[in-house]
Amino acid sequence: MTKKQSRLFFLISTAVFTLVFLGLTLHSHTRFGELTHADKMSAQVVAGKDVWHHNNCINCHTLLGEGAYYAPDLTKITQQRGEAYLSAFLKDPSKFYSEERHRRLMPDPELSDTEIANVIAFLDWVSQIDNQGWPPRPILVSGATFPGTNTTSASTDSEPAEAQRPASVAAGERLFNDASTACSGCHSIAPGVDLAGPSLAGVGERADRTVAEAGYTGEADTGEGYLRESIVAPSAHIVGGERFSANGISFMPTHYGEKLDSDQIDALVDYLSTLK
Repeated sequence: MTKKQSRLFFLISTAVFTLVFLGLTLHSHTRFGELTHADKMSAQVVAGKDVWHHNNCINCHTLLGEGAYYAPDLTKITQQRGEAYLSAFLKDPSKFYSEERHRRLMPDPELSDTEIANVIAFLDWVSQIDNQGWPPRPILVSGATFPGTNTTSASTDSEPAEAQRPASVAAGERLFNDASTACSGCHSIAPGVDLAGPSLAGVGERADRTVAEAGYTGEADTGEGYLRESIVAPSAHIVGGERFSANGISFMPTHYGEKLDSDQIDALVDYLSTLK
């Protein structure tokens, strides 16, 4: 290729890719309203955004990947934690995490009930933005709290290989650890490791005992029924007291009965039943 041809190739290629870039940029701008559901940006959402900025939350947290990385990304926090948990947490963060035990301590933002409701509305609006799967994994607030402990998996050398396990159990474990459900972001399966929800170590065996206890308040009559009930109706029987509930309402989100289909719930139950 001669110098003239090389120069011509460079100029044409630059022009083509510039047009492609401008076209993609224009296309993105035409979809901003759809992707961000701008029509849902209510006065409460705007007020919540003001609370977010006024308290400099972005100095520790990230939204859509933008911000500091000292504390968890909150892009999907309302889907992963739920309004009840977030309300209680923002009223007094020290009840949930301590610097001594968890190596971090969120300062009390000293928000009013109205400000808490507003900032949760803002975070919920953010969580509905179509961001193509960001963040790529569940938030693990206490993942480094217990050195040498795997907080999301209890696999051992004696555990059956993936190919030897029932397909439903393997599917349930994948779903448990999937970012879309965020089960492992709230529940550890290591003994004694409580995250936003109680540890599920031994829950498969414990479920049978729970439904037989006099204080059981749910409607299930088998261990598997209790596990299913805990997924779709988490407030039917409260576990862990005020650490995981308030006024008889579990902090666990209540949307899994709608978000997951029956096969997915069955797979989760099959997996949880193996945690002896």
